Amino acid sequence: MLTAHKIKILQSLDKKKFRQKYNLFLVEGNKTIKEIPNSHYKIHDIYSVAPTELSVGNLITTEISEADLKKISFLQHPKDSVAVCELKEEFMERETGVQLILDGIQDPGNLGTIIRLADWFGISQIICSEDTADFYNPKVIQASMGSFLRVKIVYTDLENYIPTNTNLIIGTDMAGTDFYDFEFPEKFNLVLGNEGNGIRPEIENLLTDKITIPRFGKSQATESLNVAMSAGIILGQIFNKK
Repeated sequence: MLTAHKIKILQSLDKKKFRQKYNLFLVEGNKTIKEIPNSHYKIHDIYSVAPTELSVGNLITTEISEADLKKISFLQHPKDSVAVCELKEEFMERETGVQLILDGIQDPGNLGTIIRLADWFGISQIICSEDTADFYNPKVIQASMGSFLRVKIVYTDLENYIPTNTNLIIGTDMAGTDFYDFEFPEKFNLVLGNEGNGIRPEIENLLTDKITIPRFGKSQATESLNVAMSAGIILGQIFNKK
């Protein structure tokens, strides 16, 4: 049964402090929920308006009304089901092949899209600065379309971490080398900066190389590309050469 108290707790999970307090976050939609048992995440509860359509191992799905689904969902147009999952502490892998480093990415939609891109291109780990958006944010989870289940996300102090990494640290910069001409090695780190300010100076000083996506259009109205869009273009070119 979905009590008023339980509803209040689930509604509070849109904020990081309450996700940490209860050690819980929400996953919405049957498709993604069905994938959770194949991951390292543990499901605490499942609520659905059509429980017979959702089979997740031996877990019992609690039937709820559409009105209650709207109360606990963070979507404008709620889907069929909501799973309450336990947070998971991530431990950093050492020296992965291609790795993304995110410096102050603030928009949850951008972070979710970048996680989805990493999954698509087979990148197993993303290192985030401590001020990057929380990837348990409902908007991040939704934008990742289930890819958060397969990509390790680790938060750390980048100024301390980057010097310990022996692979190239390649950052995006408007004044960098044309990335179409850049020879990417088998192993490297790609640093993506904040949506408005780019890579902060302290991290920029740690880069071994800088690359840029050249502008082919004549219009100067578009000053820069969205960070997730840039990531997709760069990764597509890199893996096209592999």
